[in-house]
Amino acid sequence: MRLVVLGNYRTTTEANLVRSRLEAEGIAATVSADVSSLVPPLELAEGVQVLVYETDRAAAYEVLERVLPG
Repeated sequence: MRLVVLGNYRTTTEANLVRSRLEAEGIAATVSADVSSLVPPLELAEGVQVLVYETDRAAAYEVLERVLPG
């Protein structure tokens, strides 16, 4: 199965919140840069990517539309 980028987030905290919500809905997700052990959290210029399996992309977008404002 192929991983695809679902979205880019400014911080690892934001990306991990999205990942956790997707996993709570039964959708496997991963964060591109697991630097959560750094204090303070590293903010990457390109953003931190949340990736899902290509077959789960549509369902993942539906979850995000339902739980994230605007």
